[in-house]
Amino acid sequence: MARQYEAYPYPARDPGDEGKRLIVGSPSDPPEIDHFLFGGKRDWRKPFRALVAGGGTGDATIMLAQKLADAGAAAEIVYLDMSAASRKVAEARAAARGLSSIRFVTADLLTAPELGPFDYIDCTGVLHHLPDPQAGFDALSAALAEGGGMGGMVYAPYGRTGVYPLQAALAALTEGEAPEAQVEIAKRALAGLPKTNWFLANPHLSDHRASDAGLYDLLLHARDVPFDVPALLGALERAGLAFVSFLEPLRYDPARYLPESLHARAAGLDAPARMALAERLAGNMKTHVFYAAKGARKPAAPSPESRPRLNGLSAATLAAEIGRKGALRLTSDGLTQRLDIPRAAAPALALTDGRLRLGEIARRLGKDWLAFAALWAPAHVALTGFNLLRYSEGTR
Repeated sequence: MARQYEAYPYPARDPGDEGKRLIVGSPSDPPEIDHFLFGGKRDWRKPFRALVAGGGTGDATIMLAQKLADAGAAAEIVYLDMSAASRKVAEARAAARGLSSIRFVTADLLTAPELGPFDYIDCTGVLHHLPDPQAGFDALSAALAEGGGMGGMVYAPYGRTGVYPLQAALAALTEGEAPEAQVEIAKRALAGLPKTNWFLANPHLSDHRASDAGLYDLLLHARDVPFDVPALLGALERAGLAFVSFLEPLRYDPARYLPESLHARAAGLDAPARMALAERLAGNMKTHVFYAAKGARKPAAPSPESRPRLNGLSAATLAAEIGRKGALRLTSDGLTQRLDIPRAAAPALALTDGRLRLGEIARRLGKDWLAFAALWAPAHVALTGFNLLRYSEGTR
């Protein structure tokens, strides 16, 4: 595995692109961290210590460091990865931006407790590659400060249908070869796959087309053990971490994939069983992006003091769409989801610009809190359910 990441640092990144754009994503965007782990109330001017465990070529490290630098936050970001080649790319990206809050460490993820404690840990795309994933969960838990939390991503089995038989086939064909030769053999094998191969039938897989590093990570990785919902929740519990939420919790609602006649039957299951059922019914979840914490907590909830922030949506555009249709449609991994939001919520959504608190929006609309809360509730459920809305004081 070490040889792989020296030959093909992942994901493939060019430090020269830092002047063009900042790559953002989930987990670990500060307003998102605040929403899921700190009740939407964190003051980012206070010291913040974060670990990016398995930092790769630097996406999460650079995003977090840049956004906190823009906010003038007193932050220390520790980048931890065993690949010298990946670290070199991440360091060059940080240098291109003039970021000084990052400490780079080349070591195994299991050394994380020696570097802690941390207010926050990002661990994305790493735990499923460890010889003993549970040891990784345990190490991250031990590295967290009391009251701290983590955002993570692990591969999921059903949305990656076709990957694992093809990985085994390519391992047999490429055994003993150098990484570059493995890639060339894999490309020839892919070009000749019969149409009956399950990998070709999965329309949600594309990393192998993006770069050689993506092909290697998807199909030639030396160790790749996915987690379904029960396996992930079990690993968190054994590590002493409380599950907070998946990034898009509505995707884990089985009612979205069942006829109404079966909704009550699904609702009778406990929460972990409902989420596991949804994963099996949907069939398109390639990863699980989640938040967990030291100690039980819930994502931020609406209150008069909550400051709502849309994620990737314009308030004016969203309000106009809801005003016309009373619903929003979005496509996630090949499946179109309909989010029903009453047209009456459109004026409130038009004011959701990240500056006003919900109580202020209610007053502008001439509504008392109880009336406004009833109006807002469907928008809250739909938009937070797909990570389109967060509550956070923000970083400015």
